[in-house]
Amino acid sequence: MVSTLNLGPTSSNHNYYTLADYVQSRAHGEILDRYRKRLVYVNEDFITGLQKGLEQEVDDVAQVIMYKCGYAWAMQDMKHFEARFEQEFEWTSVRKMNLNMVLETWWWPLQINGWGDWDFDFSHKKQGLIFVDLYDSAVAKSTGYVGKVVCHFYAGLFAGAFSYLSKKDLNGIEIQCYSMGEEYCKFLIGPEKKVDAADFWVQEGASASEILKKVKETVL
Repeated sequence: MVSTLNLGPTSSNHNYYTLADYVQSRAHGEILDRYRKRLVYVNEDFITGLQKGLEQEVDDVAQVIMYKCGYAWAMQDMKHFEARFEQEFEWTSVRKMNLNMVLETWWWPLQINGWGDWDFDFSHKKQGLIFVDLYDSAVAKSTGYVGKVVCHFYAGLFAGAFSYLSKKDLNGIEIQCYSMGEEYCKFLIGPEKKVDAADFWVQEGASASEILKKVKETVL
């Protein structure tokens, strides 16, 4: 989990494929990544404790808090990422690069730090929709089966990242979750009206495929 976002010295070597490659310094109890950002590693008990603690204190508002935390983190992380990406690859704008490359470059440090693997789907962009499949969600794996979506932090994280890159106000929602007994988590990113419609159908217990069909019919 990244806790500070100060841009540090970069390297021309982009090929960090393991945690050992990515973590460059361990001194005085601090763990730093190759960009001199401080890392904090936590166990499953911390994640479940955070979720349950919030729910006990504020009930359903916990979902909103986690979503907003993810969104705010993505915005800050994207600012850092844009600066180091343009410096590292000697390119004028992150938005002029191949989007797939940009997204994979942004996500890779998160993946090797335990946030899971992902796939993104732009095939419904004409409807203003982006879909993200997340494998091995740190939140859902820690929470286990509870029969409902739990990865609100990720929903905010993806909404923030795509909002930053597209320079549009996008919202996000999880429509399928490992904690519901599914093999992986699925998120919908799009305009507020379509995400609100998806939220209604999630509450009604609709499947991801049913939600997609209904949301595509939603008129902006």
